[in-house]
Amino acid sequence: MNFLTDNWMLLALALGSGFALLLPVLTKGSGLDPQTMVQLMNREKAVVIDVCEPDEFARGHVIGSKNLPLGQLEDKLGQVVKNKSAQVIMVCQVGARSARAAATARKLGYDNAQSLSGGLRAWTAASMPTEKA
Repeated sequence: MNFLTDNWMLLALALGSGFALLLPVLTKGSGLDPQTMVQLMNREKAVVIDVCEPDEFARGHVIGSKNLPLGQLEDKLGQVVKNKSAQVIMVCQVGARSARAAATARKLGYDNAQSLSGGLRAWTAASMPTEKA
C-alpha cells in the first residue's frame, strides 16, 4: 500500500497512458473503415448514398455515390434503393450525419445499412478517389 501512496503520480501516468491507448478503439464506433467499404463496393455491389447537402456533394464525393440529403432520406430512400436486402453505405463529411442516416435506414427495413466512420475526410485521408459534380 505504501508503494501506491508514494508513487501515485506514476500510477496516474500509467492509467492515463492505458486510457490513451484504448481511446481510438473505444471511440471508433460501429462504422466502416475505407478499406472495408471498398470491399463491400466491389464484392457486394454496395450502394453508396451521400447524405450531404447538394452543394457539399458538388464539392467532392465518393465516386459512384448518389446524393440523398439527410432531410429527404425517409421519403426518398425507397426510390433510390429498391432492394431492402442490398448493402447500403451512408457517407457524409465527417461521419455524424451518415451514422444517423444508417440508423434511419435500418428503421426503414434496410438491415444492411452502414456508415463510413470518419466520413469523406477518412476516405480522402486513406487516399481513396473522389469526384466533383
